[in-house]
Amino acid sequence: MTKIFCDIADINLIKLFTKKKLVKGFTTNPSLMRKAGAKNYSNYCKSVLKITKKPISFEVFADDTKNIIKQAEKIKNWGNQIYVKIPITNSKGVFLGKAIKILNNRDIKLNITAVYSSKQTSKILKKVNKKTKLIISIFVGRMADKGKDPIPEIIKSIKLAKKYKNVEILWASTREAYNYIQAKQLGCHIITAPPSIIEKIENFGKSFKQLTTDTVKGFLIDSKKSNFKILS
Repeated sequence: MTKIFCDIADINLIKLFTKKKLVKGFTTNPSLMRKAGAKNYSNYCKSVLKITKKPISFEVFADDTKNIIKQAEKIKNWGNQIYVKIPITNSKGVFLGKAIKILNNRDIKLNITAVYSSKQTSKILKKVNKKTKLIISIFVGRMADKGKDPIPEIIKSIKLAKKYKNVEILWASTREAYNYIQAKQLGCHIITAPPSIIEKIENFGKSFKQLTTDTVKGFLIDSKKSNFKILS
């Protein structure tokens, strides 16, 4: 069963989506936090934790191993449902294997983010144990946006993770509702999606005939609202 996480940091939307049974958790990142208007990172995250008890990922924003570890230690203490989000490399492209290994061995749940290949997945798995919970977030949508086929990479990653019962592969950067069907077919553990896509998933099940009728009705309503006329 592929779990659906909501990729959002807006407090009002988290209040709304935490009530949905379909939503099993949340993912955030510094960009979403900024967009949501967060000024104090720690206080904002703690406010979110008062709203939901579902699993949630909060990301570090340090760029070196020492400070990544320090930030991760602080973040994990805010709540038991937290996964600390760590990028697979720093901004210079240096693999953060040391930080991943240390934090994993300290029994800190991690979400390794910005992963694009099965080779990267393999590198991560070589640094972790088979006990502490770990999510590997593969940026499927961003790969596709750049003309790269993400499916082989996520298939290989899922296969690699089968040896680790504590590891889940997450389909990230979701672009359309159908990605949920694809993720399920591949046996992906989690897919994270923005609210707009989750709402589309909730409406799955309409027949082709109903889809056609709804579409035509929409065109007709808009043409009447616009008071369109065709003059000879």
